[in-house]
Amino acid sequence: MRRLWLIFSQAATVALACLFVVATLKPQWLTRDGQPLGPLLSQVVSLRTAAPAASGAQTTGWADAASLAAPAVVSVTTSKSRGRNPHADDPAFGDGEQVGIGSGVIVSPEGILLTNNHVVEQAGEIEVRLSDGREVRAEVVGTDPETDLAVLRIALDRLPAITLGRSQDLRVGDPLLAIGNPFNVGQTVTAGIVSALGRNGLGLSTFESFIQTDAAINPGNSGGALVNAQGHLVGINTAIYSRTGGSNGIGFAVPVDVAQRVMEGLLRNGVVRRGWIGVEPRELTAEFIENFKLTVKQGVLIAGVLQDGPASKGGLKPGDVVVKVAGQPVTSVAQLLDSVAALPPGKPAKLAVQRGVQALELTVDIIQRKPPAARRQ
Repeated sequence: MRRLWLIFSQAATVALACLFVVATLKPQWLTRDGQPLGPLLSQVVSLRTAAPAASGAQTTGWADAASLAAPAVVSVTTSKSRGRNPHADDPAFGDGEQVGIGSGVIVSPEGILLTNNHVVEQAGEIEVRLSDGREVRAEVVGTDPETDLAVLRIALDRLPAITLGRSQDLRVGDPLLAIGNPFNVGQTVTAGIVSALGRNGLGLSTFESFIQTDAAINPGNSGGALVNAQGHLVGINTAIYSRTGGSNGIGFAVPVDVAQRVMEGLLRNGVVRRGWIGVEPRELTAEFIENFKLTVKQGVLIAGVLQDGPASKGGLKPGDVVVKVAGQPVTSVAQLLDSVAALPPGKPAKLAVQRGVQALELTVDIIQRKPPAARRQ
């Protein structure tokens, strides 16, 4: 019996070895329902060989993700001149400068960084400190207050750059790491999950579609990296919900897909070009649907239309419900604003509209959205 078991074990070992060689060198030979099995088997073999020998031991990969992403996360220190203070030059009233602390992420070996607009807003000087101890002055390439993002540039060689992920692939419950410089204590890594997606209506910026996470984010983390389990950037940490000023487990990050579009616009044009049609949107309620006998259940109510604006000239009227923008369904005010903003100015777009029981398709000329007025000091 023992001899038979030995022969069986040896045969099974040889068979598995042959299967591994075939999966590695000729994966197309292995199929199931017409789908190749090679990649799947390779993943299984990798997981098995990477498993710890000690029973009960567990590896999470957090250390690998942190080591990949952390070198590209920097500390950002800004100084703001107190030009309006009549005692600014009097030593008895301080050094005449306000100092702010934040974080940033190197996204290109050529020295391009992403951070928050509120970190560098009205800064006189911006200093960047890398995780390897190097310090350098940064210049502002451009800012976008409507998403609270800013792009910086530094002049150093041998710069580590983070890999950009895809925030649109995130799911609630996915693990995340937040990396930054909270309270200026130095680079810190915290762990959590995706708590929610598409958060808006928070009053933090004009265009809001935040990733919500319970990874600890504190003052100084603003502009830092939110990364996935592979160490890829999926968000720029922006704000927290807190009654005390510290982390209560509700943090918000700008999705990297949004940040990348903003960055490309600022690098290419110096500004972010967004579409605008001149409407006042409101959320569509069940009461409105019932009162006006609408045949649609989702869309965005148009409460007002700017006289002689693009929407007005295109035939849109107050009381209309926009259900699609350029063929894409819209179900909330935030989604409508984002969809219109993504349209290229200077070109017409189709709007699918429900007006009472009548379904319409209107053509609206898209013009460029004006940037928000600068804040008064």
